[in-house]
Formats: sequence, C-alpha cells, structure tokens
Amino acid sequence: MKSAIFEHSGLVEVEDIDKPTLQADDDVIIKIVRTCVCGSDLWAYAQGDRKAAHSTNDGHEALGIVDAVGSAITTVKPGDFVIAPFTHGCGECAACRAGFDGTCDRHPGSSNWSNGFQSEYIRFTYGNWALVKIPGQPEDYTDGMLKSLLTLADVMPTGYHAARCANVQPGDKVVVIGDGAVGQCAVIAAKMRGASQIVLMSRHADRQQMALQSGASAVVAERGDTGIAKVREILGGGADAALECVGTGASFEQALGVLHNGGRIGYVGVPHYTDHAIGSTFAQNIAIAGGSASVTTYDKHFLLKAVLDGDINPGRVFTQTYALADINQAYQDMQARKTIKAMIEL
Repeated sequence: MKSAIFEHSGLVEVEDIDKPTLQADDDVIIKIVRTCVCGSDLWAYAQGDRKAAHSTNDGHEALGIVDAVGSAITTVKPGDFVIAPFTHGCGECAACRAGFDGTCDRHPGSSNWSNGFQSEYIRFTYGNWALVKIPGQPEDYTDGMLKSLLTLADVMPTGYHAARCANVQPGDKVVVIGDGAVGQCAVIAAKMRGASQIVLMSRHADRQQMALQSGASAVVAERGDTGIAKVREILGGGADAALECVGTGASFEQALGVLHNGGRIGYVGVPHYTDHAIGSTFAQNIAIAGGSASVTTYDKHFLLKAVLDGDINPGRVFTQTYALADINQAYQDMQARKTIKAMIEL
C-alpha cells in the first residue's frame, strides 16, 4: 500500500509499505478516504523536530471505512464509516470520565496519540471507544460536509478545547491567537459558547476574512505591545479569555498580555518552548489550562451533531485538496501559507 514517509526536514515522500494487520484484540484496521496535514506536522517538516530520517510520518487525522476489527471491538464493524481521531482514550478512566480523553490515564504520553495516517490503510490502536461512527457512507455526503467531518478528527475539537479550558462563558470577550485551522476553529468554538466579542490576532487577509465569517468581531494584525494595546482598545480593556493556538513563547506572552487580571488562558498550541514559569502570572491571578484535546468526548457529545445539522462549518479551513502522491506539495503549500489546511483525498 501507499504511505507518506518522513525522509528528512523538507521532504515527505510516498512509498510502498506493508498493509497493517491486527496485532491486539482492540485494534481496528481502517481504509482511509480522507486525511490531511496539520499545522503541528509542519514543526517536524520544517525543522526535523528530532524526528528520525525515513520514519513514519506525523499525519494524525482521518476519515475512513473499517476494514477489520480485533476480537474485543464491539462498537464498530467492517464497513462502518468512522472518524479516526488523533487520540485513543479508553472512555473509562478518571481522566476520560472527566472529559479529558486527550490525556487518558490508561494510555499515557505518546501511546494516546496517533501518527502515520497519511496512508491508504492504518492500524488504529485502542479502538473500541475512541473511534466515532458517522451515519451512512462517504458517498452520502457532499465534499463540503466531508471536509467538516474531517475537522472532527483534530482541529475542531482542539479549537473547542481551547475555549473549554479557558472556560469561555456567554458574554465573554475573547482573543484568539493563531489564524491557522485550530485558531479558526477556536473562533467557531468561542461563538458556540456565547462570547460577545471575539478578536482574532492575524496578519493574513484571507484568514481574517474567514474568521469574520465564522463569528469573529474584529481582527488585529499587530504583535507585541502594539498588538496588545490595539486589542485592549477594541475591547475597552483586557479580555476575559485568551485562546492560544500556536505553541510559541511569543504567542503565550501575547495571551498573557491581552487579559485583564483574573483572566483565563486556554492553550492548545503544541508547546515549542520550555522557559515560561507559571509563577510569573501570580500577580495577575491568571488561570491557565490546556493540553491535548478531548476529541472523542466532544465529537460524541455535540460536535458531530453540530456539523451534521449544519450549525457549524469548520470544513472551510480546507482551502486546497491534493492526491496522496502530491503530499509533499501539500506540506510545502501549508508551510508557505498558500493554503490554510490541506486535505488529502484517497
């Protein structure tokens, strides 16, 4: 079968590898119909990110058809159309019951996170609870609906997780930092939770326009102290909540700067910094929460229904579609900001 392989920084190639097989009783083999490139994949693509040459690629979001199931799988069967999320929660531990399946107690660290989904088939581990069944078959849906369903494997739940962790409440003034797919979905999530004002920090006209269509009330292109001052001017003071969707030290500092004392940060950008001391926020009474999104919980409880009912349209973040053979071009175009998020059609 064909699969994307990370060759080295700046190059992902499609190669022939063996089709995966069932190795555990809760494995599921899935035939992929749609996958994509995530902004977090670009860290390794651009810089190597300590990733071994000629190794399994990072891609971790997909829609597919169940091909085979292990003996312990009771929730899906061959032929089912499913969302394959980037997380593998068990649904039973204390963390999952509290709605934090992105950091399942039973599957610590990387055992709870996917990779290698830019492929014709995947082996999905711990599949009994984590997979999300979609009614019908792919051919029952428009291309636009398939795009929105694909966002439910990661970026829409991740954007929602930022809003949940920041405890966005009706009437809140919210700032979203990051205008990629997760930031765009965070705008949708803040609107879903009743924010009265949503400011997106963005320098790109196409992304600004998309966010305004999704419910943002204003955009700020400036950064640093100038950007903070502009946000505060628009909001008439500091924000109630900041949603950090980038993962750099600079973006975290922006989040701190736009808040009033007692404000709240929800951060979901994969951190590429290690030097920010929580104690530095003591004088501001800032609440900080975030981490890996609760994909299965949110999808099963309300996000899948919201997409199927047409209440939200997160699929607009997919601005270009590629064949698997063109996966490296998809990475290049995302890195060059020629597309917000690249969908791969198999």
